[in-house]
Amino acid sequence: MGKWKGTVETMVTIKTDFYKGKRIFITGHTGFKGMWLCKMLELLGAEVTGFSLPSPTDEGACVFEASGIAAGMNSVIGDVRDFSAMQRAFGEANPEIVLHLAAQPIVRESYRDPVGTYETNVMGTVHLLECVRQSAGVKSVLNVTTDKVYQNKEWVWGYRENEPLDGFDPYSNSKSCSELVTHSYVNSFLQEAGVAVSTARAGNVIGGGDFAQDRIIPDCIRAAYQGRNIEVRNPQSTRPYQHVLEPLYAYLLIAQAQYEDNSYAGWYNVGPDECDCVTTGKLCDIFCQAWGEKLEWQDISIPGPHEARFLKLDCSKIKGKFGWHPRWHIDKAVEKTVEWAKAWQNDQPIAGLMDAQIEEFLRGDIV
Repeated sequence: MGKWKGTVETMVTIKTDFYKGKRIFITGHTGFKGMWLCKMLELLGAEVTGFSLPSPTDEGACVFEASGIAAGMNSVIGDVRDFSAMQRAFGEANPEIVLHLAAQPIVRESYRDPVGTYETNVMGTVHLLECVRQSAGVKSVLNVTTDKVYQNKEWVWGYRENEPLDGFDPYSNSKSCSELVTHSYVNSFLQEAGVAVSTARAGNVIGGGDFAQDRIIPDCIRAAYQGRNIEVRNPQSTRPYQHVLEPLYAYLLIAQAQYEDNSYAGWYNVGPDECDCVTTGKLCDIFCQAWGEKLEWQDISIPGPHEARFLKLDCSKIKGKFGWHPRWHIDKAVEKTVEWAKAWQNDQPIAGLMDAQIEEFLRGDIV
């Protein structure tokens, strides 16, 4: 698929009643993106089953509990590497729509544990798609990968969906493999069965509730909580940053559209506008200003495993095909992240705040 060159076909939006009563199976529901996605789907009235390991951090487990998400869904604790366990959960859920988010998502962790990374990110995808292949009820599948699937030449223009897939590090490469597995299952089994399948390649996401290691915004929040300077190891690296609700809305948009019309199935970049592709140093400046309290960051550039210094996406296809566009630019995204982090720090109710942020986002104001 090449760069989208046509005009907008139609303005596609999530229908207020589309997800009401729909049976949804989500992998990775205890993770940062998964929790927000479950919250969105609960507000939209879906019947959600999640399949995932427990949150990888103690803070994440506390967020999952405090968010109240589990009360509104069927939360199944399991490992995507365990095919039998996934089969049981999948069969009991009998889903119409499948959203695959489970992954080992950290680049530096993939250097420490490449085998576990490939097992989770590649075989986890195989297991999920095999469950879909054996099911008679699934109509729409979305595999969430990453902007890092591309062979990154660190050029100044954004990668298009037809660029070569060849991630450098074990994490990025394993997600490239996940894409290839998905394409093979589509060509070999699912297209003929009438199952609409897409992959979505999103950039770096930020938002409340992310406490992962080796991510810049969680590092900023931990430093702010502790009253110390933020330590930044790659301040000149440029990345596409967006609030977590941006790609989640796009995922639900794609899943809905291809459910109703399988011509929407394909692969899509989901990233911010050009103005929101900023250096890590700039992102830290925005965070420090939003946090206040004289918070500062310092450059501690040190040698480490290879990480791309420049990466951005060309999102003209999803914009042209759906009329989709980012709603919250980087300042707003950081502002909402800080709002959540300060509420968490002060033991304020999180469930209502998450609902309020989602409802504000869904109103569609471009800020």
